[in-house]
Amino acid sequence: MVILEYTPENAGDETLLSLVGKGIVYDSGGLSLKQTAGMVGMKGDMGGSAGCLAGFEALVKNKFPAKITATLCIAENAIGPKAYKNDDIVTSYSGKTMHINNTDAEGRVVLSDGVAYTTKHVKPLFMLDMATLTGAQLVTTGTKHAGILAKDLDLENLTRKAGHLSGDWTYPMLYAPELLMKEFKSEVADFKNSVKDRMNAQSSAAGHFIEAHFDPEWKGSFVHVDIAGPSYVGDRGTGYGAALIIKLAELLLEEHQTKKARGS
Repeated sequence: MVILEYTPENAGDETLLSLVGKGIVYDSGGLSLKQTAGMVGMKGDMGGSAGCLAGFEALVKNKFPAKITATLCIAENAIGPKAYKNDDIVTSYSGKTMHINNTDAEGRVVLSDGVAYTTKHVKPLFMLDMATLTGAQLVTTGTKHAGILAKDLDLENLTRKAGHLSGDWTYPMLYAPELLMKEFKSEVADFKNSVKDRMNAQSSAAGHFIEAHFDPEWKGSFVHVDIAGPSYVGDRGTGYGAALIIKLAELLLEEHQTKKARGS
């Protein structure tokens, strides 16, 4: 994990926004090996971290007046003597255990550490995780709109607005952990890492898997952004995410300052 922090003068201790990005620099699928055609372009599986890093850098260079952080979860998903295996039980930084039933569902495994660290130690008011997480996102919201998952309707609406204003379009996905977390049921761990039924809103389910690793004492709001579709065109990355993050940070700061002025 790469942890970046930015604190401008007179910002205080409160972190407005934390970014957490999936940074799989190459995804072969691991032991759950992708077919050859499915591996082409998988150097772009670090698009979430790339978007978070670029957005963070732009905010810093433009002297954003609030504290922000970025956590980049960087790994390679390949085959080798140290590679994780199907049937392994992995313990996340959150303390939750994951029974690996698909090594190609690796993004949520690395992101679980990133969000657990952020919610436990940074405790931001708002957290955004961004990832090229599921091929099902393209079915859910298409190739141009990232799928967003949020419990907080206000944050969902702000993220959608930020997407509209920035050109990094977003569209909400189903939020229903009470229905979808059963897809990860395991007899030997807290969860399996891949769903039982791939036809049951699996992009939302993957977001809930990440959500399950938040520190239970954290009281902030989060939005999960699945960018599998809009992160690339052909063999090239689009740079999706940076503009969305910049605009969302601006909107969050404006709303937070308004609420503070009202005393709410």
